[in-house]
Amino acid sequence: MTPFVLRSPGSVADAVEMLAAEPRARVIAGGTDLMPNLRRGIGAPEQLIDLGGIAELRRLERQGQGWLIGAGVTLSRIAGDADIGSGLPVLAQAAAAVAGPSHRSVATLGGNLCLDTRCVFYNQSEWWRQSNNYCLKHLGEVCHVAPQGARCHAAWSGDLAPALIALDASVDIRRQEGSRSVALHEFYQDDGARPLKLLPGELVTGVRIPAQPEGMRCGYRKARVRGAVDFPLAGVAMRVRLTQGLLTELRVALTGSNSQPILLQGTEALCQKAVGAEVLAALGKLVQKQVSPMRSTVTASNYRRQVASVLTQRLLAELTAQ
Repeated sequence: MTPFVLRSPGSVADAVEMLAAEPRARVIAGGTDLMPNLRRGIGAPEQLIDLGGIAELRRLERQGQGWLIGAGVTLSRIAGDADIGSGLPVLAQAAAAVAGPSHRSVATLGGNLCLDTRCVFYNQSEWWRQSNNYCLKHLGEVCHVAPQGARCHAAWSGDLAPALIALDASVDIRRQEGSRSVALHEFYQDDGARPLKLLPGELVTGVRIPAQPEGMRCGYRKARVRGAVDFPLAGVAMRVRLTQGLLTELRVALTGSNSQPILLQGTEALCQKAVGAEVLAALGKLVQKQVSPMRSTVTASNYRRQVASVLTQRLLAELTAQ
């Protein structure tokens, strides 16, 4: 790695002041995504701002019937919290599905929400990328996934974003001039090179989860090449409600297929119906139409599209059979 200065702010205010002074600095918490990329020569920041010493980023608490979870809360803490496991199982399941136990013990909520997109032409060594004239995402001029296109097609592969989108969560963002809150599904954009709608000098400080509807059921499932320590080829998070045997709410979010986590559109047409073969088939078609996997992983694009569809149908059948 190239040399860098490590700075350790003691508060969020200190951190955003440092970011304002040096917008090209990178923030680091667990470092499970950032450090491997820096070792591969993907980026060479002159400063790293270590958020590990900021206690306010480690808050995990109930607020009324909702939740506030700080960006510095580790994934192992989320996965192992009994109240989250019983009240928000989709979030606990998503956190438990990330990488391995040692990664989860240091990886943070904020880091997973701000995960870099991934591609087989990007997540490679320096000499490999150089021999291919780099790529549109970093130092190059062509997206090798879609050479005739004008944008990067690296895939969003975080697990917690779809779970939180299914729960209708919002993200808190701080900058030196103040703060703002954004619905999480509006925090991302379908651009592999710039998937986050963060402005220079801004810092994600936490997530707010509102009170959930009475009778809500939720869950997260993912498909991956290996049974553990792997990114999702496709992942689906879901929140559903049944009333007298009829589907009255269906909120679905997916990861691994596009350059951003997506909130599935058109699910309201499936409500007020009993969950059976017809509803499941219609849901599968919605997924296939809205996901757009490209050849950015080791598996075929159409395979990932079919996996996303099947995972979604299976999860709905499972949740509504309880």
